[in-house]
Amino acid sequence: MLKKISLNELNALNKGTMMEWMQLEYIEAGEGYLKARIPIERNLQPMRILHGGASLALAETVAGLGSALIVDLDIFDVKGAQVSANHIGSATEGFATAEGKLIHKGKNTHVWNVEVCDDDGRPISICRITNFLIKK
Repeated sequence: MLKKISLNELNALNKGTMMEWMQLEYIEAGEGYLKARIPIERNLQPMRILHGGASLALAETVAGLGSALIVDLDIFDVKGAQVSANHIGSATEGFATAEGKLIHKGKNTHVWNVEVCDDDGRPISICRITNFLIKK
């Protein structure tokens, strides 16, 4: 079940982390669904396009927190197990928005599909993330 936590509380979790440095902002949350964005200009690679690693960090963050919101963290730790992506576009300005959807909710694993798109909805990266649910 989705924990009752506001977007302000979710965004406060970024304090002192890489997500704060990336200026990651959570913008929507639901059961098996999380959406966040980062400013592209803050996360460029030398060719002045969104860094592929920034896309992956955004996607993995969405999937990891998405899983953490639907498990009992007193019983389980959520650990990233696998991340893969196809970078199919590029962007130079605006925001990269990641929309994560839980596609498998097992006893020991969660699998997420995360699409990273630009402000016009054009895909930048299509990502698949698997999280382990490890009993404490």
